[in-house]
Amino acid sequence: MDERQTSSVVAIIPCNDLDAAERWWNRLGFFRPVDQGYEDYRMLSDVGGEVHLQQAVEGWLIPGSNPFGVYVYTPRVRGLAAAMCTEIVEPSRAAEHKPWGMYEFALNGPDDLLVRVGWPSRLMTE
Repeated sequence: MDERQTSSVVAIIPCNDLDAAERWWNRLGFFRPVDQGYEDYRMLSDVGGEVHLQQAVEGWLIPGSNPFGVYVYTPRVRGLAAAMCTEIVEPSRAAEHKPWGMYEFALNGPDDLLVRVGWPSRLMTE
């Protein structure tokens, strides 16, 4: 990991199936380094963000009632929305400009994790 001059926060996401969760996050552009050999804890990153996956304690994540969610801030909203359009949970099946100033969409991630992907509307070029 690189030395940082600023603070950052990384979500540690419990998963019932680490392999399936990692494949799902790979579709959003998050990958672990080839030299990372930790099987029960996976540190994935894209160009600017990170997410860590950890094996959940048995019985902790109940299908259909995962209380966790993460927000992925990325200027790649359009491309990711196109790639994930069949999995977008909103009726439009597309990214939308929201009243709170974000251009975003929502996904039902691994183990029913809410994953929102967005970028400030004012920074999006039409």
